[in-house]
Amino acid sequence: MEELSYYVYPSPVGELTITCSPTHLLQVRFGRVEINGAKQARTALSDRTFLQLNEYFDGKRRVFDLPILLKGTPFQQSVWQALGAIPFGATATYGDIARQIGNPKAVRAVGMANHDNPIAIIVPCHRVIGKNGSLTGYAGGLEIKQKLLNMEAALLKR
Repeated sequence: MEELSYYVYPSPVGELTITCSPTHLLQVRFGRVEINGAKQARTALSDRTFLQLNEYFDGKRRVFDLPILLKGTPFQQSVWQALGAIPFGATATYGDIARQIGNPKAVRAVGMANHDNPIAIIVPCHRVIGKNGSLTGYAGGLEIKQKLLNMEAALLKR
């Protein structure tokens, strides 16, 4: 079994727990999250992830270059892949994602897969909004979701 490690880093949106295997980023979670079976330790990959997140928050990075491993059902995988295709500063609705993955009636299931996204910010579930343009649930809270969307929109205007 692969050895997992996690470390809690400070960020402009609060603490982020970054979990890695020796070769892949597995999770970015809001707050302090202890991971069963993982040791608390900084690694080269968790530090690289944190560096890229800081570059994102500083407006110097729009695309992440990290080895990520998303574990989930084939349906979740398709949703998470679609999330990754939402451009920096853009938004999509749950219906948009459902249509993109070829399952237009799966709007609620897309919402659940979005909710279960294990790699916040990097797999940009914050870019998914309600059909009427409203903000909907977000693991980090709606205030953080709004902050991320506002930051991206402002950086696009530069």
